[in-house]
Amino acid sequence: MICVLVVVAKNTKSAMGNKSAENLRIEVKDTGRYGLGLFAAKNIKKGEIIADSSGGKVYEAEKCSDLPKNVADYAIQFEEHKWIDVEEIGRYLNHSCEANCGVKDRFKFVAMRDINRSEELTFDYEMTEDSDWSMKCNCGLSFCRKIIGAHKNMPLDIRKKYSGYISEWLVKKYKG
Repeated sequence: MICVLVVVAKNTKSAMGNKSAENLRIEVKDTGRYGLGLFAAKNIKKGEIIADSSGGKVYEAEKCSDLPKNVADYAIQFEEHKWIDVEEIGRYLNHSCEANCGVKDRFKFVAMRDINRSEELTFDYEMTEDSDWSMKCNCGLSFCRKIIGAHKNMPLDIRKKYSGYISEWLVKKYKG
């Protein structure tokens, strides 16, 4: 079973089918490998907002495994003992060890580079998570880290590469 961490969006599936109601540049499609994912329906510029998780239901727990199972595999950690979950289009933003999206302003997921039409939108789940949650990675890249979980396990070179796109609470926690 693939665990997909939710990136909660104010964008929802609508009468437009698999296109987001607020962001017509993204759409939900079958990845052909591990279920549904978010894809660029049009070219996306670096810095463009992909999803916004603000406004979701907030959960407090000592660790992720204390959350309800249907929340734990999808929630975004935003403080030491807090997670946010909204069941919307952002749930389809999958993990990759070579992510093209990152976190800005606490709850916004943005393009870290220009993204071409039809390209899958992904982020590195260790940009937000620092609890006991983990999953087997299925990105298939030659440099795949195999197991994804706590930010503290993210190699320093990857942290540097993602600088400016890691959740603010983790940047503060691991500073110095």
